[in-house]
Parts: sequence; C-alpha cells; structure tokens
Amino acid sequence: MPFKRGQSLFLLQEFLKRSNLNFMKKLTLVIGNKNYSSWSLRPWLLLKQAGIPFEEILIPLYEGDYKAKILEYSHHGKVPILIHGSVKVWESIAIAEYIAELVPDKNLWPQNPEDRAWARSIACEMHSGFTQLRTHMPMNLRASHPGKGRTPEADKDITRVVEIWDECRRRFKAKGPFLFGHFTVADAMYAPVVTRFRTYGVELKGPSADYAKAILDLPSFKEWEAAGIKETQYIKASEIYSVKGKE
Repeated sequence: MPFKRGQSLFLLQEFLKRSNLNFMKKLTLVIGNKNYSSWSLRPWLLLKQAGIPFEEILIPLYEGDYKAKILEYSHHGKVPILIHGSVKVWESIAIAEYIAELVPDKNLWPQNPEDRAWARSIACEMHSGFTQLRTHMPMNLRASHPGKGRTPEADKDITRVVEIWDECRRRFKAKGPFLFGHFTVADAMYAPVVTRFRTYGVELKGPSADYAKAILDLPSFKEWEAAGIKETQYIKASEIYSVKGKE
C-alpha cells in the first residue's frame, strides 16, 4: 500500500533527524604507531577517504603502560578502537562495517549485490588470512628490505593477493583505479599489504602494479605515511630484518 504524501514526508524527516543525530556524536579512533600498525591504518584510511571528521588518539605500542591505556577505551585490549557516543567498536573489519552503515551515501561497499558479496569475501579473507605474509613481512614504512621474508608460505600468500588484485582490476578498471572502481572497505583492508610489497621489494606488474600506485598516491595515505616515517619509536618485533632487531 503506497504511503500518502504526509506519511512519506514524516518518514523522511525522521530519517534525516536520526542521521543528523548520528553525525552530532563525536567519532574517536584509537590507534597504534603509524609506522607499524597495519590494523590501525585500515579504519583510519577509510574514515579519511569517506570524508568523515574524527578525533585521533595514538597510543605508542609496547611502550610503558600502553596496555593499560588501551584498556581505558576497550576491554578488548587491542587497537584500533572506534568510539561513537556510547558505541565502541573494535576489530578493523567490524569498524569498517560500522562506518559503511553510518554513511550509506558514500557507497563504501559496492552497490551491486554480487559485487558487494565478493568485496566482503576478499575483505574478510584479508582479515583472517595471509598469516605467513604478516609474520615474515611486517608493516614498516621506514624500512626497505628487498627480498626479505620470501618464504615459500609467504610467497603463496603473495600469489593469492596479486590474484585478487588482478581479477578485481580486470573487472572494474573502467569504473576507477581501485579494486571495485571507487574506494571501498576492500581497499582499506588491502592498503597495508601495498606498503609491505614496497618495503620487501615484491615486484608487481600490470593491473596489480597500477593498483598499488593508486593506493600509494592517495593524499590520505601520504598523510599517514609522513607521520609514520617521523615516528622515532623502535618496535623490535616489527624490525626482524634490521641489525638492531637481531640484537
């Protein structure tokens, strides 16, 4: 049964009222070191690309009472954490979902249901998989270790990542430079891997090389990178190929 004009206007006003209330609440993102924290980069980059203002709280990891400081914001005890009014969200993929729901007009997931299912699948694959790549090639924006970390298991992860990138770019090249054309949650999830490939000298060709360049050329990423490079903290667990890291 169709809505009458008065009913439609009322529903629209209620929707706008609730949307405005959502945005009136301050967004705060608690993150770790920008040089090292790949999980922190993901929601930070998504918020920046979506044009959503937020307050940033950076807690240097593995330094002093860092764990106690994190626990002040979440019992989970890890970063990142998104705080929106009384709502607290942890785990990068959950934060990304929350942001996407907060600003549906930004299309942070593809609009087409089939494409959206695929985007969610590869985002979750990034969230739960590629453990050998993470272990042997930790994110480190300041470092350059070409050829390091290339174990057979890590190479399998690299092959799979490149396969995903190439397939996405072949299908959506005409729509823009990112995995699904425009920037989505999937890009935020894979952005730290782009930095890993650069740090460890993974050679990319064709669509995957173009995609990596598109991520590295983002002004928002350059902002994060510049801040990360300026950091002076040294985390031994992420410096496994430096001379100091082996001491």
